[in-house]
Amino acid sequence: VQLQASGGGLVQAGGSLRLSCAAPGRSFNSYPVGWFRQAAGKEREFLAAISWKGVSTDYADSVKGRFTISRDNAKSTVYLQMNSLKPEDTAVYYCAADRSYSRVRSDPEGMAYWGKGTQVTVSS
Repeated sequence: VQLQASGGGLVQAGGSLRLSCAAPGRSFNSYPVGWFRQAAGKEREFLAAISWKGVSTDYADSVKGRFTISRDNAKSTVYLQMNSLKPEDTAVYYCAADRSYSRVRSDPEGMAYWGKGTQVTVSS
């Protein structure tokens, strides 16, 4: 399954963006999905996870209350709604999928499928 993250761009501080994660031509509805980001010179950071039915979600403290993960399995798409963006949110954002929900946070490097990232730049 080849994932593709999209929806990034340039936004002013305080603004919002919605990222999408899809697998063109494929369905990953039975997979839990996570969102991650990597800023220049920094390690990749976990942001949010969602179970395959969308019943369970998990967030990093750094984005809790500002970011919301959701999914529309009819469209085979997972979203990351990002509000109140800050300059420190500037990074390349990635989505990843795996059969194991717990692995999203505990072992992201072991996740089965990663997509190409999308750049988010927040100006001050």
